Amino acid sequence: MRAHRDKTAARRYFEKSIAQNGEPEAVTIDKSDASVAALEAINAERETPIKNRQTKYLDNIIDQDHCAIKRHTHPMLGFKNFRCARILLGCIEVAYMIAKGQMKDNGIRQTFAEQFYSLAA
Repeated sequence: MRAHRDKTAARRYFEKSIAQNGEPEAVTIDKSDASVAALEAINAERETPIKNRQTKYLDNIIDQDHCAIKRHTHPMLGFKNFRCARILLGCIEVAYMIAKGQMKDNGIRQTFAEQFYSLAA
């Protein structure tokens, strides 16, 4: 992130995100004017525009979901390198997805521990 969020930086972020993850139908963003301007500029060049949802409550749901991860990683005082951070954060995300029941179990009822251990096997 930049110290000053501007339209150019927001547009680069959206374009990079679209290139890596595909084209979304809708985007939930905060009330930043730079994000709105960048999304309008991108939509001007597209046949089907991306819906802009500026609801602070939908944005807060995403932030609240990552709050637990921040609580676990804060005492670690950082990571030695990006690879270690990616691995650890991925494990924490998977554990929370299992706990929330978001992992597909293919019709087999398994406990939290069984689902977690089946991923390691």
